[in-house]
Amino acid sequence: MASLYTIKGILILDNDGNRVVCKYFDENKSALKDQKVFEKKLFEKTSRSNSEIVMFDGITCVYKSNIDLFFYVYGSSSENELLLANVLNTYYEAIAMILRDQVERSMLLDQMDAVLLITDEIVDGGIVLETDAVTLAKNATRKKSESDSGKDQSFSSALNKASGLLRKHLLQ
Repeated sequence: MASLYTIKGILILDNDGNRVVCKYFDENKSALKDQKVFEKKLFEKTSRSNSEIVMFDGITCVYKSNIDLFFYVYGSSSENELLLANVLNTYYEAIAMILRDQVERSMLLDQMDAVLLITDEIVDGGIVLETDAVTLAKNATRKKSESDSGKDQSFSSALNKASGLLRKHLLQ
């Protein structure tokens, strides 16, 4: 029976197999120890492979490697590889847009807040929410700029309120 819960995890590992970003929707990988073991096995299977898909331990995983990063999206062994590949490509393209096509570990770490927003907005609870990379990138950068301007506005309003109170007390 078809289900909306298609994605079991999204990961970004560096070229040493260390975690950069991860989000699991798989109840079998709720413990940190299980996640680390899985990540190690996944990296060992994919780091020297030239394919874009791997099947092991009851999962189907699509991945893409870059200069110093590996991007992964995985689902159950019966999951449609095209759906997983579409999510992976959308995720990668959205991140590439916010990093201005310089998809490297250092650039990704500099823009981690936008990367995490993209990760949250593409899949929620294993359900694919968005498949348009441009929309994801725009939403991530818009929310980032709104939060930055919100800090400026809140500081500005606090400063105005304080100066108003100071004037009020000085004039009394």
